[in-house]
Amino acid sequence: MEKQVFDFGMNTTRRHFLSKLSLGLGSAALGSLLIPDIFKGTAESDMNDFVAGLPHFAPKAKRVIYLFQNGAPSQLDLFDYKPMLNKMHGEDLPESIRGGQRLTGMTANQAKFPLAGSIFNFKQHGKSGAWMSEVLPHIAGIADDLCIIKTLNTEAINHDPALTFFQTGAQVGNRPSMGAWLSYGLGSENQNLPGFCVLLSRGKGNGQGVYSKLWTNGFLDSVHQGVQFSSGENPVLYLNDPEGMDRAQRRKMLDKLSELNQGTYAEFNDPEITAKVQQYEMAFRMQTAVPEITDMSKEPESIVKMYGPECLVPGTYAANCLLARKLSEQGVRFIQLYHQGWDSHGGLPNEIKGQCMDVDQASAALVTDLKQRGLLDETLVIWGGEFGRTNYCQGTLTKDNYGRDHHPRAFTVWLAGGGIKPGIVYGETDEFGYNIAKDPVHVHDFHATILNQLGLDHEKLIYKHQGRRYRLTDVAGKLVKGIIA
Repeated sequence: MEKQVFDFGMNTTRRHFLSKLSLGLGSAALGSLLIPDIFKGTAESDMNDFVAGLPHFAPKAKRVIYLFQNGAPSQLDLFDYKPMLNKMHGEDLPESIRGGQRLTGMTANQAKFPLAGSIFNFKQHGKSGAWMSEVLPHIAGIADDLCIIKTLNTEAINHDPALTFFQTGAQVGNRPSMGAWLSYGLGSENQNLPGFCVLLSRGKGNGQGVYSKLWTNGFLDSVHQGVQFSSGENPVLYLNDPEGMDRAQRRKMLDKLSELNQGTYAEFNDPEITAKVQQYEMAFRMQTAVPEITDMSKEPESIVKMYGPECLVPGTYAANCLLARKLSEQGVRFIQLYHQGWDSHGGLPNEIKGQCMDVDQASAALVTDLKQRGLLDETLVIWGGEFGRTNYCQGTLTKDNYGRDHHPRAFTVWLAGGGIKPGIVYGETDEFGYNIAKDPVHVHDFHATILNQLGLDHEKLIYKHQGRRYRLTDVAGKLVKGIIA
C-alpha cells in the first residue's frame, strides 16, 4: 500500500488539520475518531445537531423582556406577606425552621438570628388576592396581568454565582447566556437589529456589579452575543463611521473586506470568520436603525406620563423600559435589563423605598404599554433577582430599621404575557417565609418553562462542544405546567 504524506503547512489550525486529515483517512474513519465513546453505537438520527432558527413547536411568545433586579429584592418586603414575622419581631428564628441550612459568611457567625417583620403595609390586589407592599402601587395596579411565583429557589448563595446561574444555567462563567441560546435557537426577527440587546441602569441602593460574561455567547458563534446599549451620546459604541468616511465608502470597504474573509474561510473553514462578517454587516445596518429607535423625542405625552419623566433621561430604568418596548416592537428577540441597587444588607427600609421609586411605575407601564399595543400576548416580561432575602436581620435590629442577608431557599419573581396565566399566585412558603411549603420552582425549571413559551424544548435545544452536549438547563429542568395558559 502506498504511504500517504500530508503537507499541513505553517498556518494550519486544528480545524484545518482535521479537514486535511479527513481527505486521507476518509470521513467515516475520521468521524469514528471524533465521536465520544458515550455516543458510539447511537443511531445516526439521534446524532443530528439541533436545527437552529426553527422552533420545535408553535410558540406562545416571540420574544422576552427580562427586567433583572440585580442584588436580590426582599420578597418579604414586597410580595410574600408574613404576619408571623411581625408577631415574632425580634425573637430568634427557630432552629427547626432553619434546619441547619447553609448561611453566608456575613451572618453565619451571628449569635442570634432575630426575626424581622416588614415595616411596610400589605394589601391584597386583583382577582387573585395577591398580597403586595405599599411601596409597589403601580405594579399592584396590574395584579390581574401578573403571574407571581413565590417559590423560586437556587443552590447559589452569593451574588456572582447566583447571577451567573440565572443568566446562563451554570454557576461558572463562559457558558452561553439565555439570550444567546434564544438567538441561536430562533434567530432574529429583524435583520437591522441584534437578536439580543442589553440595557444597564443603576438605582439608589447598594449595588452589585454586572459584567459582560452575563450576556456572553460562550461557545456559541459570536453573532449570538448580547449587544450592550450605552446611556451616552452614542447608544452603541463604535457604530459611527470615522471622520471623513461616508456611507458609500463604508459599503465599498465592507464589500472588499467580505471578499478577503471569504477567501480565508475557504482556506480554514473557521466559522468565526463568517460570524465576524455578519457582525460587520449588522453594524452597517444598525447605523440607520439604532438612532431612530433610541430617539425618544417622538413619543407622545401620554407615553411619557405613563412611564414617568425619567423615561426621557438616557440610562435610567424608566428610559430602558421604554427602549425595551421599542426594541421588542421592532422584533428584537431577547432584551435584558439589569437594574443595580437591591443588595440591602443594612438600612433596607430606606434603600428599598428608593429602588421601588425607580422601578415600580416604569415596570407597570411596560406591561400596560405592551398590552395596549397588542404585544403582551407575544412578549414574555420577567421581573426578579438572583435570590431572595432572609426573614432574620443581619446586624442590629431596631423597630424601624433592619438588613437582610441572602436567601436562596425561596424567593419571588413575576411574569406577564407570553402565554403565561395572568392573575395567579403560584407556590407557597411556610409561615416564616423561610422554606417552600408548596410547588417549588428551581432555576432550571424556570428556564425550561421560558424556552417552552418560545416554542423550544429545553431537552432538544443543544450544542455540542468539546465532546459534550450542552443545554441551558444542563441535565435538569421540568416545565412548570401550573403557570402555562
